[in-house]
Amino acid sequence: MRLKTTESKNFKFYYIIKDINKNGKRTTMIVERLGTLDNIKLRAGAINPNVWLKEYICKLNIEEKENKRKLIKIYSPFKQININKQKTFNGGYLFLQDIYYNLELNKICDEITNKYQFKYDLNSILSNLIYSRIIYPSSKLKTVELSKNFIEQPNFEYQHVLRALEVISNETDFIQAELYKNSLKYAKRNDKILFYDCTNYYFEIEQENGLKQYGISKENKPSPIVQMGLFLDGDGIPLAFDITPGNTNEQVTLRPLEEKIINDFNNSKFVVCTDAGLASKSNRKFNNTNNRRFITTQPLKKLKTFLKDWSLDLHKEWKLPGSDKIFDISKLRNDEELIKLYEDKFFYKERWIKEDGLEQRLIITYSVKYQEYQKQIRETQINRALKLIEKNPQKIGKVRDNDPKRFINTTTTTIEGEVAAENYYSLDVNKINNKAKFDGLYAVCTNLEDPVDEIIKINKRRWEIEESFRIMKSEFKARPVYLSRDDRIKAHFTTCFLALVIYRYLESKLDSKFTVSEIIEILKNMNFLYEDHEGYIPIYKRTNLTDLLHQKFDFRTDYEIISEKSFKKIITQINKQ
Repeated sequence: MRLKTTESKNFKFYYIIKDINKNGKRTTMIVERLGTLDNIKLRAGAINPNVWLKEYICKLNIEEKENKRKLIKIYSPFKQININKQKTFNGGYLFLQDIYYNLELNKICDEITNKYQFKYDLNSILSNLIYSRIIYPSSKLKTVELSKNFIEQPNFEYQHVLRALEVISNETDFIQAELYKNSLKYAKRNDKILFYDCTNYYFEIEQENGLKQYGISKENKPSPIVQMGLFLDGDGIPLAFDITPGNTNEQVTLRPLEEKIINDFNNSKFVVCTDAGLASKSNRKFNNTNNRRFITTQPLKKLKTFLKDWSLDLHKEWKLPGSDKIFDISKLRNDEELIKLYEDKFFYKERWIKEDGLEQRLIITYSVKYQEYQKQIRETQINRALKLIEKNPQKIGKVRDNDPKRFINTTTTTIEGEVAAENYYSLDVNKINNKAKFDGLYAVCTNLEDPVDEIIKINKRRWEIEESFRIMKSEFKARPVYLSRDDRIKAHFTTCFLALVIYRYLESKLDSKFTVSEIIEILKNMNFLYEDHEGYIPIYKRTNLTDLLHQKFDFRTDYEIISEKSFKKIITQINKQ
């Protein structure tokens, strides 16, 4: 920095200026307007104004070098802002970028680029697709524009994104395998317990072809769908995924993806935990070989009659984990004192069964909390059924699973057996009582010999995979899908999968102290006002969450101003990991 003066007819004005680089050309900018000599004398006091000026400029240069110089900015109510000039930028993506580079996704992009020898920047495209999917979920075309909100500006166009999608689709398996290897260097993975589930995503079209096929939509949408199978590790971090046509039976989706994990990830010893819908006998048998194990939910109603009767018998064989004492738990149905006494515990009974050459351990658990929860749900549905009978009987038609209408009995004949002129509706007490028999009971099958409480603890974590699907569908807005080509559809879900991986690692760093919406909203709102050649001024609200983010990632963006030099240093630090 140095001193500059200008003269008018009556006065001499003093400025402090510094050299800057603007659009590749060297120029200067005013750092501070000091005013006239009289203004300087007032500030210098007893010191000679020339001496004061030298000392003041020297001080500013030192502060500039140490990133400690205070910003002095004058705004005019008469000066218009520059047209088409962006002044605010998002910096929340930097926390996602830290994880992205720690997982070496940039190096994966480099390998793919070397293989295909294309000119566009795949790393820039993929990273922006991931950050935008979390912070600004939208179409691919809109993502190109929204990426300009980030401090680091994108260096690609929409046409490059479309070309990149084809490459990402072709290299999906390679990306997943390399990401898994890199993740082992980034953090310890609990990859001996794997959770698997399958869901589907609908399209805003009616014509089916390729991956887009009509099937059983989880959201009851009358549109073509595509299926996504997803494995999470024992800590809830996504491990692998696959996309199959929407008309594929979900039970056959597990084995191909599991075989990829075994072959591509070199991981063959694990426990697979699934829900009942994916628990076919062939899947259980597949995971009963080569040191693999399974834990799967077992619908009590689908058990053979003698096993169902044994499961529903509340008088015999029930134990508490860690105890050999036998309990008669039948009184827990209605005894309020006993219910309160055991409300935080669960009882169990178990036996080994053998069917079609498969030997497995059937574990039945009974929980007072689960019993009361099921009773509450059923009572709510009974009340809804009564309202339908009283007020809207015309809406009683086709009944779905878990529909309150299943408790309604429809009579279409008179007592004499004649055809009735109209339908008569009443509550089906037998159905209600039969349903109540299962209150509090839950069953799993496994080939593990571990303690029951450990097996139940593992199975309870299946909610994390359901939450992962919810995050992709809601927060990441992965559906409805508007893409038509299969390769672009596959690439779309690859970026959604990678976004989920990065988000889950971010969540784990924060120890899950905040909700998904809270975390994403903070990242979206971490915006900065850019002052030309000076730096970035945070215009977001500092909170406990922003403090925790800065603490966990070891860089700070919450000073009153962060110089350009300091911000470049943060970005360089992140990108060189």
